[in-house]
Amino acid sequence: MSSLEEELKRETEKWLSRIEKIKIVEKCEKGKEFVENIKAYVKDAGYFLEKGDLIRAFECVVWAWAWMEIGKEIGLIKTLKD
Repeated sequence: MSSLEEELKRETEKWLSRIEKIKIVEKCEKGKEFVENIKAYVKDAGYFLEKGDLIRAFECVVWAWAWMEIGKEIGLIKTLKD
């Protein structure tokens, strides 16, 4: 594994671990869709990481964080740290 691949794997694992520790709660019905999408991207990230598909795993982590940040920004969800 090249140093670039190792770094990509390390970053993906770091951000995946961080988002898995956050409890995401919907504040309304539309927020439920956001939570479902975040969970799906987190699950997909783990799947791709397990398969060694580092680019797709990292993309899924980025999308999960994006959905979470957007959902918080527009008031559909809130986050709680365990």
